[in-house]
Order: sequence, then C-alpha cells, then structure tokens
Amino acid sequence: MVRAQLGSLAAQSSSARQTVAPQPVGQHRVVIVGGGFGGLYAAQSLKHVPVQVTLVDRRNFHLFQPLLYQVATGWLSPANIASTLRAVLRRQKNAAVLLAEVTDINPVGKRIIYRGGDLSYDSLIVATGSTHHYFGHDEWEKFAPGLKSIEDATEMRRRIFNAFETAERAITTPEEVQAWLTFVIVGGGPTGVELAGALADIAKRTLTHDFRRIDPATARILLLEAAPRILTAYPEELSRKAQKFLEDLGITVRAGTAVTDVRDGEVAVKQGERAEVISAQTVLWAAGVQASALGKALARSAGAVLDRSGRVAVQRDFSLESHPEIFVIGDLAAYAPAGEKPLPGLAPAAQQAGRYVARVIESRLAGKTPPQFRYRDRGSMAIVGRATAIADLRGFHLAGFIAWLAWLFVHLMQIVEFENRVLVLIQWGWFYFRRSRAARLITGKSNG
Repeated sequence: MVRAQLGSLAAQSSSARQTVAPQPVGQHRVVIVGGGFGGLYAAQSLKHVPVQVTLVDRRNFHLFQPLLYQVATGWLSPANIASTLRAVLRRQKNAAVLLAEVTDINPVGKRIIYRGGDLSYDSLIVATGSTHHYFGHDEWEKFAPGLKSIEDATEMRRRIFNAFETAERAITTPEEVQAWLTFVIVGGGPTGVELAGALADIAKRTLTHDFRRIDPATARILLLEAAPRILTAYPEELSRKAQKFLEDLGITVRAGTAVTDVRDGEVAVKQGERAEVISAQTVLWAAGVQASALGKALARSAGAVLDRSGRVAVQRDFSLESHPEIFVIGDLAAYAPAGEKPLPGLAPAAQQAGRYVARVIESRLAGKTPPQFRYRDRGSMAIVGRATAIADLRGFHLAGFIAWLAWLFVHLMQIVEFENRVLVLIQWGWFYFRRSRAARLITGKSNG
C-alpha cells in the first residue's frame, strides 16, 4: 500500500522534479496508485486493453495482508506472503512499475506528484488502502503496534517471542513474570480473533518444552472488544461459537470492554462503570483502521467528500463526481450507493472493484456504457486456532474443522504467485503435523 504524505503543490518546484519517460503518443495513460488487491487486479485486468498502465507504489511488492498475523506469530516468513510487483507483471507488455511515494494529486493538470517527480495520466485509479486507527490516541501506537505491513508483523513477532525470553531470565517477583506472560489484544474482529488463537497455540503447544524456568502454558491472553460481542460483522451464532472456541483455548474474551489508555506495561480499560488497569508488557492493536491520507489530498484538490474514517465517497462506477477520470477503490473508497449495503473492506471486494474499474475504462474507450457493478459476496471466514475456524458462506454457516479446511483453500488460492502457494502449503502442513513454527526469529531491538 502507498502511504501518502500530504504536501503543497506550490512548494514543489518544477525544476526540482523529473518526470518519467512519457508513454507512447496517443496511448491512453492509466496510472494506478497502490499495489494492493485493488490496484494489482486493476492492472492485470487491463492486460488486453489498448492502454499504457503504470502501477505506482512505495513498496516493490504486493502483500497478502490476510496472512500477516501468521508472520507476526512465527507461522510464516515475510517472503511467503509477498510477491514483487515487477515479477507479477513481467509478462504484461502494456504495464510498467514505478517505485515511488505519491504525495499529492493535481486533477486539473491530470498529474500525480511523487517524491522526485510527477507523472501524467488520462485515467487515475487510487487504491492506497488504510492504516491503523487509534481513535485520536496516536501516542498508543508506541505501546500497541497494529498489523498492516511486514514491518508491523515482524515487530509483533519480536515482542511476542521476546516476552517469553524476558520472563525466562532472572526476574525478582512473580508479578513481573506474569506481566511479561500477559498478552492483551485490543479488538475482537477477525484480526484480533486470529491473533488470539495463534498466541494460545504458541503458548500451549509450540513453546511447551522450550523453556526451563517458566511454563509458557501459564501465559494469560486477553481479547478486548468494545462492542457487545466479538466478530460483529458475522451472524451472532458464529460469534458465540468463535468465543467458545477461544475460551476452550484458555483465552479470556471480554466484550463490552473499552480501552481508555495504553501505557508502558499497562492497559486501562472500562467495562460499564467498572474501571481496571491490566499489567501487560505485550499489547497488540487490532481495533480499527482509517483510510490512507491520500484521501485528504483528493478532498483538497478534487473536492472529494470524505466519511468519518477518511474514506472517499464515490459514484456507482467508483469515480469521483467532480472528476470522472479519477477512480477510488479498496479500503480508501466509501462505496455505498443509495439504498444499497456498503461495500465491505475485504480483499475480494477490492479485487472485484479493480476488475470492474478496468472494464469501465475499456468501455469508455470503446464508446460503450459500462455495466453496473454488482458485488458478489462469497462470504467471510476467520480462523480461531489450530484446525478450527468459522465461515459465513452466503448464509450457510460452518464452524470447526470443515470451516478451517475451507479457510485454507480459499486463502491459498488467493495468493498471487504459484511459488508462494506451494511454500505456504508446505509450511501449513509442517505446522499442522509437527506443531512447530519455523519463523520464530527475534529481530530488531530487544527489550531489557
């Protein structure tokens, strides 16, 4: 995803910028900002359309975000869920990749501004996704990292496994040991639930025989959710089953519990009128997201309307009302036509939007009216520990091992490159039969 940083167009000197080589004269230029699910699928869907595609991203890879929590818990390595954009698009002759960080958009001049240059477009697709949302308390990020990037995942992994290592060292009081063996996950959505289940497996299975002075199985794992129940986007029946699965793993689920402060080694919470401070050295944030800051650039320069989360309001074809040549898709888009259910912030929704916008551009070039977008809801899934999951497949509910198999198949097939599918499948098989996590490296600066 492209993390846009807002800047003033007036402050950018044309003499200090260098534009990339111009596209062929007369060729319709499509610029896509963001190499996530929406942006990459849009680029691939334009393969046979007579346009010149330039995919711009500040990272040189596409990241399969649904499996980031498995990197954070040592199940997979980062390379297992990342594919370089140039490798994915190498056989697409009408596509080029530009490694750059977009800072602004000039809709009048039809140019994007990036660090060190600018680029012209005829059609622009903005798919820069979302980032963490701390609800006005950005200072909490230092103590409770979120999970949106590989760096986030490896930082979580460092904190998780370092907590056990620190507890193993000579520490003066049992209370201090317990604080290091207490893990608080804020947010009871799919990411929070999956993190909690993976943490329980680490403590009670993976690390069982690895330590001599502590018993990892005594780790305390708390899942906090401000809403009345976890997994609020799922039917209540599946939410109850997921909570039962988690509690069977020894996880304490506390719904209706709001976090009021996060400090070094402490989490302040409130449940009804009851306030409490929890001593915990490891806090993981999975409570919310906010749209990429590039939405603010579109609001300022193109008159786009933003919702409370900073997402850009779009028309039925994902274009801006004031600039129909600009499309916004993925987590940055607030797609909610009158009387219709809002489009969920899920990978399949972004993929379908990417394909659809490619069809819109193709139809416009051919002088045809594009078809109306129809989201095909194939359901939602969440893994709840080893060999256990829940699935809502268009009203058909699954829970347990069968749902877990469905989860494995769907996620495996969505990984972009075949080589990564094979590597992930091997890792999953090894973990299932041996209960061993191969990527338990502690990297970066350790505590203490």
